[in-house]
Formats: sequence, structure tokens, C-alpha cells
Amino acid sequence: MDNKDLTFALDIGTRSVVGLILKEEDGFYYIIDTVIKEHDKRAMLDGQIHDVLAVANVILSIKNELEQTHGSLNKVCVAAAGRALRTERAKVTTEIKGKPMIQKEDILHLELMAVQIAQKQLAEKYDSERAHHYDCVGYSVLHFHLDNQEIGSLIDQQGEEASVEIIATFLPKVVVESLLAALNRAGLEMEALTLEPIAAINVLIPASMRRLNVALVDIGAGTSDIAITDFGTIISYGMVPIAGDEITEAVSDEFLLDFPKAEEAKRQLSSQEKIIVTDILGFETEMPREEVIEKISPSIDKLAIAIKDELLLLNNGIAPKAIMLVGGGSLTPKLPEKLAALLQLPTNRVAIRGIDAINQLKLADHVQKGPELVTPIGIAVSSKQNPIQYISVKVNDRSVRLFHMKTLTIADSLLASGIQLNKLYGKPGMAIMVEVNGQTITIPGNQGSSPVIRKNDSICFLDDEIKHGDNIIVENGQNGSTPVIPISQIIDEIPSKSVSVNGTIYTVQANILLNNQETHEDVILSDRDKISCSIPKTIEEFLEKINLQSELSELKPFSIQLDEAVVPLDVFSGKIYKNGLQTTRNSNLENGDILVIKPTKLPTVEEFVKETKMMLVQSLPITFNEKSITLEKSITEFYRNEKLLSHKDVLLNGDRVTTKRKAVEPFIFQDIFIAIDIDVPTSGTSKFILLKNEQEVSFQEPLLPGDSLSIKWL
Repeated sequence: MDNKDLTFALDIGTRSVVGLILKEEDGFYYIIDTVIKEHDKRAMLDGQIHDVLAVANVILSIKNELEQTHGSLNKVCVAAAGRALRTERAKVTTEIKGKPMIQKEDILHLELMAVQIAQKQLAEKYDSERAHHYDCVGYSVLHFHLDNQEIGSLIDQQGEEASVEIIATFLPKVVVESLLAALNRAGLEMEALTLEPIAAINVLIPASMRRLNVALVDIGAGTSDIAITDFGTIISYGMVPIAGDEITEAVSDEFLLDFPKAEEAKRQLSSQEKIIVTDILGFETEMPREEVIEKISPSIDKLAIAIKDELLLLNNGIAPKAIMLVGGGSLTPKLPEKLAALLQLPTNRVAIRGIDAINQLKLADHVQKGPELVTPIGIAVSSKQNPIQYISVKVNDRSVRLFHMKTLTIADSLLASGIQLNKLYGKPGMAIMVEVNGQTITIPGNQGSSPVIRKNDSICFLDDEIKHGDNIIVENGQNGSTPVIPISQIIDEIPSKSVSVNGTIYTVQANILLNNQETHEDVILSDRDKISCSIPKTIEEFLEKINLQSELSELKPFSIQLDEAVVPLDVFSGKIYKNGLQTTRNSNLENGDILVIKPTKLPTVEEFVKETKMMLVQSLPITFNEKSITLEKSITEFYRNEKLLSHKDVLLNGDRVTTKRKAVEPFIFQDIFIAIDIDVPTSGTSKFILLKNEQEVSFQEPLLPGDSLSIKWL
């Protein structure tokens, strides 16, 4: 059989290897044959071949089986696993003060500096690697910031500093090298190379659909690969280290099955209503599909949450408009619904896509359809359409090989060459150091100029396209100058402080000293100058500055010496209130604060007694001749210098006061004559009787609260 028109493609996965024979004819893709074989042992991990011999044996087995029907196969199309892609976020900030307005070239430099930082971060995570051992296969800008404020674009902006945060995706070069080694051992030559996420996207999301923000998630055995489109291109790639094996392990743990039987039971969930399993003890159990799903639901949730988190990370914090699920793990029960709910998408926006979604595709009768075939078909189709190649260019007379999976630019060549982009700009001018209020501040010199880049002796820019054999020369920018800075730029705004004190607003200006001499804010600074700028901080300092320190002398604590003991009373002591809350003279004072100073209050005896809860009098409420009155007896008497004080006399701070206390005795009828005057009749008898509650009593009759008293004349 003539197989010159056949395309042999391999999808080398963590669990299995899929071999596929495709033929293109009359605008259709015909899938002639497929062979799927699982690895005998764990030869792959996260897209990296760990055992070249073991993987080569599986590849050779597939190749031999297909050759029995289709003749000799010498070349193969393969993909570098998307799960081998590594993603890093990085942020870079640069001073732009004093520079011209930012242009597109400056922004590209900033973005590529961030990419190199991400590349360095990635290399540091893997101690055995170096930054140039990773190829950047794409990056997306997450945020621009100007003076710490997020902004849509930095073009033509001016300010103090600008920053950009990016997410970049890298492919370890060792992935390609190990892939080539395995193919060579199997007697195969790499005909074309692509990336797995790109392969799947190329057949499911054609270029006409890539203006839409759509995600493709390829869920395999060990990992879930993600690619996202928007603005007419593929904007980012990612990987989640959780996939179908996580669900298989959950089935194994829940029902006490070995891994192969758990995998078989998991696959039955997508096609059967009842599952029959035999555990490691030999017991056979039949369970409804929904019951099994319920028991492994936590693991399904874990997978859905991990995919959701990575999608949001790669898509700048927002959910894509739609999500396509492919790969064998996409058949995990309830996964599309759970993922839609987590991302707050309609359920019809998350769907499993099989090969029936690929346009102009026909299958041989014995080839079974399924989402696990999407990637190998994509490899066969995409590798023919957009094969990855290598090109060589010279950067500053050094040969550099680039991974040609897209239109390559000057920026790509600089990244691949290992040139540190942050060193291309001219160095800042000599800094000066000044001391402000005892703190040393370094004022950087003015920024240097941008580098000059030439391609084949012509001035070029970072986004200019390069081709094989181009010669690129990079010249560093010019260094900057020493800064010319007045005091006003160091202190920003000379501070002042306005404070309301007992209803009057007082304003105090800061004092500025330069090398211990009074100065003004327009003076230009020199290296090692010492500036001090002081303004009252505390209440006491502020009142002293406005000559109201005498107010503080009125804030003494109030106390008197009562008999042999000193009695302090905070309620009468002087107080300071700041913004309605009591404070102390050493409290910090801010601009706009409101101070109320209340001096020490001199209380009356009555007020003093009330606060100390002493008893001045004994009282009893009664009625006499149907009129309410209160009887009172003095219990405590206050003397100052042996002089009796009335209830209204004022006590002075520090007074020495003595008391005389009387025993508390019950009131009797005759006590009413202290409180009232008796009208004796001018005519008639002078005899009378005393009545309490309409009962006759004597003058010594004890009284109780509320008693009704009267005198009846006979």
C-alpha cells in the first residue's frame, strides 16, 4: 500500500500513547486507523519523558502494529505536551520621572523585562536549570500601573513610576530533546512538531473563532492542559496537575479496588446506569451510577475548582465566554455542570467536544469516536499546517537558535540570547544622598536613554519580524545625569497643622532648616545636605507653639482631704477631649483635630456628696392633711476650719474637710413640726388628737413612707 499520502501522528500522554493514521483527500480528513497503548510503567510525568527506553518501546509497538496494515512508517508528527508548559507571573517597575512621555517601544521593553524576570523565577524553581533552557512561547499583559494606580495604557503617560505585570508561558528545551531521543530509538524521524494545546485548538477553534474569549481544557490522566483564545489569537496556556487519575484514585479508595479495576469502573460511569465491581477481598458489589458519583463527588469538585482557578489566572481574573472540554478525563460525570456553576456560566457554555465537532472529518468504520482523539487528530492536522521549526540568527555576533512556533520578533531573539534587557538602558546618573529629619534618602540620578537596535545595519524595533540568518546588533543607551532637586520635591508639601481649640482655629506652619540654618523650599539640594522639617506632634507641643500652655495648668486632678483620707474625684478633674474622646496632653495631634479643654471644676458640697454617694440627710415621704411633704433629718455635717458648710458651699481643690455623722433613727409623728407650721384655731377648744392613717396615735408614733397624717381639733 502506498503510504506517501498518509500522516502518522502520535499523542504521547502520561497514561497512554495514541497512534493515528490520517489522510487528506478532496478537502476532507480521513482517520484511517488508530492504536492506543498504555505505558507499562510510569515513564511519563507532567509531560516530561522520564524513561526514554520505556516510552520508545510503546511507540515502537504502535508503529509495528500500524505498519502491518499500512506499510512502512518512518516519519511522525508529534506534539510537545501542553502539561510541560510552565507559567510564571512577574512584575517590573521603572522610574519614569523626568523622561519623555512613554512610547510603544518603551512599553515593549518593560514587558520583555518582566518576561525575563519570569524566566529567571522559573529557572530558580528548578535549581538544575538555567533561564536560557526555557523557550518563552507566549505572554499576556495582566495589568499596567502608573504611580501605583491601574491604568489601561501607558502610551503618552507621565508620572513618577510605571509598572507592568505579565503572565508568561515557557517550554523546557529538554522536553523536545527527550522527545527526539524516544522517536530516534523507535526508528522514527520527527516530521513536524506542535504543542498539544495548539493542536487541539486548531481543529476545534479555527482562526475565525479566536476573536472570542474561549477556553479549551484537555483533561488527560495526569494533568489538565488549558489554552485560551481572544483578540484573534491564542493568548495563554496553562496546566493543572490534576486530571482523570484523581477520579480513578477516588473510586479506588471508596470501593477498595486496585487501580486498573477502578479505572474500568470509572469508565462505566459514562455509559451504564449500574456499576458492578469486585474489590480486593473478592466481594462483588452492584451500585447505581448516581450513588457512585455521589461518593466520589469531592474529588470531582477538587478537579473542577483547580481548573476554575487556573482559568481565572490565565484569563486575567474573569471567566471565558465558553469552555470546551476534550480528552478522556472530560467524561468525568457532572464535571461540565460543576465547572459552569463555579464560573457562573450558563450550563450550555461548558461542553464536552469530541471529534464530531471537527469540520470535514471522516472516520473508518472501526475507529471509535471520543474526546480523547481530538488532540492526536489536531497533531496530525496542525503539524502539517503550522509545523514548528528552528531558525538561527546572530545577536551581537553570537548565534542563537529560536523555537519557531509563531512569527518571531527582535524581542524573541533577545530573550533567547540571554541578554539582560534591564541592562540595555543607559545607567541612571549619579545619585545624591540627603538626610531628612535624621533619615537618609537617596535621590536617584536621571534615567538613561533607550538602547539602539539594528537588524542587518538598519534601525529596528522590538516588534520587528526576524528571519533565518538575520544579524542583530544591540547598543546600550546613554547614561543619565545627576539630579537637580529642590527641597520642595523632597518634602512634597511643606506641612501645616490647623486645630480647633475650644472653638477657635489655630494654624501652625512647619519650620525648615538646611544644615541647621533656616531656609525655604526652593533651595536646590547638594549631596549630603541635612534637612529638618518639624511641626508640633503632641497636644502639649501644639499648645506651647500657640502660647496656650497656660491652659494645661488648669488640668490638675481634683481631690480633698476628708477626715483622715484623701478622696480623689476624676469627674471634677481637668480634662482634654480630642474629637470627642478623652485623651492626654502627650497624645498625637493631627490636622483638623478638634480640642476641647475643660479646666478643673470646683464642686459644691451637694455635688461632692452625690459623686461620693455619701448621705447628707435622712428623708421620708408622707402626706399631711392630704398634702405630700418630705421629712428630712441631717445625718452628715461638713466643716472646713471648724466652720459648718451648707449644701451650696464650694469645695476647693486640696481642701481639708471634716465630718460629723449622726445615727440614723426612725421618724416619729412629732418630726412633722420641723417641716410644717401648725395653724392653731383662734377660737374654740385647744384640744386635738393626732391621726395616722385615720387612727389616733401619740407624738412618739413611728412613721413609715407614705403614711397619711393629720391633726384634728376638738
